[in-house]
Amino acid sequence: MNNSVGNAGRSAAAGLRALLVLTLLCGVLYPLAVTGVAQVAFPHRANGSEIKDTSGRVVGSELIGQRYDLPLGDGEESPAPDLRWFQPRPSNGLGTNSVNTRYELIVSGATNRSGDNAELIRWVTEAKAAVVKDNSTATYTVRPSDVPADAVTSSGSGLDPHISPAYARLQVHRVAERNHLPVAVVAQLVADHTDGRVLGFVGEPRVNVLALNIALRDLAAKG
Repeated sequence: MNNSVGNAGRSAAAGLRALLVLTLLCGVLYPLAVTGVAQVAFPHRANGSEIKDTSGRVVGSELIGQRYDLPLGDGEESPAPDLRWFQPRPSNGLGTNSVNTRYELIVSGATNRSGDNAELIRWVTEAKAAVVKDNSTATYTVRPSDVPADAVTSSGSGLDPHISPAYARLQVHRVAERNHLPVAVVAQLVADHTDGRVLGFVGEPRVNVLALNIALRDLAAKG
């Protein structure tokens, strides 16, 4: 009986020591080591890939998209886009019951609807019509065939901060008109903020909308 109690006590003590050691190693030392290495080797990424404006204020992350809307009007359920700015991909990737209207991290996800789903087709059709209407100006007409897929569909996560160069270029005339800037100047701004494929062959060219709009704001302030 005494041996059984003693063995149980030794086992409990050994288990407690193992718990304490593993907690120290895995819960304290390892996270501190990883954090330290990340801060030394990759401080920008470790701190959330923050993007700052020219005043040094953090305005977002290069990894998470955000919307550019007008203030919500009386009786409106969703705000209208502020057409002075380049617009991101749609963020309503989760459907009408849980629309990710603000690129909210907590509701990241996609619709998982098939390509022939009637509701998805209606969303895309309405989105395409809005893109054509919003981006056509007195001197530039957008055709439905000009609208790229990323202009009317959300990404798989609903959080994509990038748009295709084609979608950015489609918005150039509207942005130039709204900000009283030459079209050629805004087009060059898009070209300057177009990132190529990673390592020259991975992925597709892309434009970070937040970085582009920061540059646009600075340009408009000068002009």
